[in-house]
Amino acid sequence: MATGDRLKIEQQSKLQQRLNPRQVIFGRYLEMTAPEIEDEVRRAVDENPALEVVGDHADVSSEESEQDSFGESAEQLQLADYGSEDDVPTYRPEAVNHNQDMPEAHDFLTSGDDRSLMEVMMAQLADIDLSEREHTIAEYIIGNLDDNGYMTRSLSDIADDVAIAEDMYVDTAEVKKVFRKIRELDPAGIGAVDLRDCLLLQIDRYPTTLTTRIAREIIADWFDLFSKKHFDQLRSHIGVDQEEMHSALDFIRGLNPKPGGLIEGSTVNDRLRHIIPDFSVDVDSDGRATVSLLNNVPELAIEESFVIDDSAVRPTRRDAEALAFIKRRHDDASAFIEMMKMRAETLMAVMKTIVKIQRRFFETDDRSAIRPMIIKDISAETGLNISVISRAAAGKYVMTAHGVYPLKMFFNERPKDDVDTSSHEILAALAEIIDGEDKSRPLSDEALGERLSAKGYVIARRTVTKYRERLGQPVARLRRQFK
Repeated sequence: MATGDRLKIEQQSKLQQRLNPRQVIFGRYLEMTAPEIEDEVRRAVDENPALEVVGDHADVSSEESEQDSFGESAEQLQLADYGSEDDVPTYRPEAVNHNQDMPEAHDFLTSGDDRSLMEVMMAQLADIDLSEREHTIAEYIIGNLDDNGYMTRSLSDIADDVAIAEDMYVDTAEVKKVFRKIRELDPAGIGAVDLRDCLLLQIDRYPTTLTTRIAREIIADWFDLFSKKHFDQLRSHIGVDQEEMHSALDFIRGLNPKPGGLIEGSTVNDRLRHIIPDFSVDVDSDGRATVSLLNNVPELAIEESFVIDDSAVRPTRRDAEALAFIKRRHDDASAFIEMMKMRAETLMAVMKTIVKIQRRFFETDDRSAIRPMIIKDISAETGLNISVISRAAAGKYVMTAHGVYPLKMFFNERPKDDVDTSSHEILAALAEIIDGEDKSRPLSDEALGERLSAKGYVIARRTVTKYRERLGQPVARLRRQFK
């Protein structure tokens, strides 16, 4: 055998980290929100006869519990946020683009209407003159409107859809004829192909006045200048004075860019997720903070018939299988109970540490009082692993006397390592500067940075841009308002 072909035996050492199944399951439980963990507990109790609910929860069925917790409608839950009817803001039940000069064509769009956009549109087909053939085409057109009421496909594609699905030849001109009738239905702007088209459809519903005439010319002929807020050029092209231009722009701002959103149908409500807080924090007059875990998880125990007696005599072979089943269920129940306790302890440890670090916020409800805080800070206080803290905070909310906030709001890095200023504080200062700027001559990002420096927040221009975008504020040119 050649020297190069000789077999070698080498010893190597490798460092590997493996998660056992219970750690994986515990991580999943940590990520669950309050409603999710309640469902998981109900499922575990139903599936494992060794698990038993004790205490006050034992006499309440899961069905009754769900009815008590979730029996209210979305509208009732929203109205419950207000102390009395007098506190309900006037804009809630009204259409976004309602105008006293608008023809009363939108009265059917009440806040209590739980129909979907498609159902509302289909109901209106009975009021227009359509043949059976045209009615079929109209159904396909309505089916291709998105949630905002915009047309999502070309008319030629819809003609092909009808031909294939209904075995009925139709040409694009026939679809276009029906499409025009659909665009005359309510809400105004429905069936638009883009924003410009949507605004024009709404303007055409109003009586012709000087204001609506100017508004239509702006959108129809000078939409690019309007979208870029070049108002001086607009006024020069159209040949109107400042007051007339101001009235037209105010009128356009009152139009609805998403007419389909007026209809709060069941398909929309099904996608709405009501935030259910996982924690509550109460701060008394002496500054003492009380943290509570809000999930409705009952106290669990091992069912009496599944308790294992270690002192019992050795079972016969015939009973061994039954005892093995009892032991399996007992061990699963014990592990589940232990994980629920660990979950509660972990969540409370994380939340209490957040309250400790961000105490000023919980006392004042001032977002600018939020200190720089990252996951490592929580880990240093609690000794918990970073991944455990990340899972514990993910998707969780805390309820305070002033509102409900996501835990992720409290995590923010320092803009610079050598300062103890949080991004929330800088965001608040930046928002104040933008709110107070001259809207006819808004500040550039460089100028915003100079104003922040004067307040003691020295950050780079690119950071100013990032924070401005986080506030949802566009560049200076697009913040400009006509005066």
